[in-house]
Amino acid sequence: MGFLILLLLTFTTLSLSSSDPNDEACLTQLSQTLKDPLNNLQNWTKSTFANPCSGFTSYLPGATCNNGRIYKLSLTNLSLQGSISPFLSNCTNLQSLDLSSNSISGPIPQDLQYLVNLAVLNLSSNRLEGEIPQQLALCAYLNVIDLHDNLLTGQIPQELGLLARLSAFDVSNNKLSGPIPASLGNRSGNLPRFNATSFGGNKDLYGYPLPPMRSKGLSVLAIVGIGLGSGLASLVISFTGVCIWLKITEEKMAAAEEGKIGQFMPDY
Repeated sequence: MGFLILLLLTFTTLSLSSSDPNDEACLTQLSQTLKDPLNNLQNWTKSTFANPCSGFTSYLPGATCNNGRIYKLSLTNLSLQGSISPFLSNCTNLQSLDLSSNSISGPIPQDLQYLVNLAVLNLSSNRLEGEIPQQLALCAYLNVIDLHDNLLTGQIPQELGLLARLSAFDVSNNKLSGPIPASLGNRSGNLPRFNATSFGGNKDLYGYPLPPMRSKGLSVLAIVGIGLGSGLASLVISFTGVCIWLKITEEKMAAAEEGKIGQFMPDY
């Protein structure tokens, strides 16, 4: 009996101390694509990646462990540059990813769809480009998507409206265009609703809950003004033409009348 308990304790200790090869690959690739000019991630080394967790203890700054696996990455406001590695998807136990307030560029990897346990995605205040991947809708547990203050383009994927747990959504201050999907802008039932601040700051984005777009053409008052101006100008031109015509006609009639009088005058 004692032997079995000892064996169980040994197995449990090994399980908690042994690293997961997926986490190691995830962290290794992420460290290679991110640039750390201020050396804030000095402990992010290959030797640490081989064993980043011991039970609930993390040996990596910004990483939180749960039962020997990385389940949270929070690398905020560290002046990080570079791009987000698609191999981040190897951290399959990840539930929260926060890379906000850095200078990370490039696209949002479509491979994040494989983070099936992800609940929080905060990539705000960076320099991310390209479109928002529609594949994020496959992360069914997502309840926070914060992408504000980036350089994202294209339309908002309507598939994101299918995320039933989504309670916080912010894509403001990007370069997004097109209509706001009704599944996000005008949610029904008991689903949390998002107001205009979630979508503002995108010049070519339109639809509820944003206010109606101002016409890029001439305003009604401008059109009426131009019409009135054109009408007045036409009236002046027409009136001037009539006056000239009457003057010419009058002169012709006077000349003709003078010619008739000349014909009847006797020669002296």
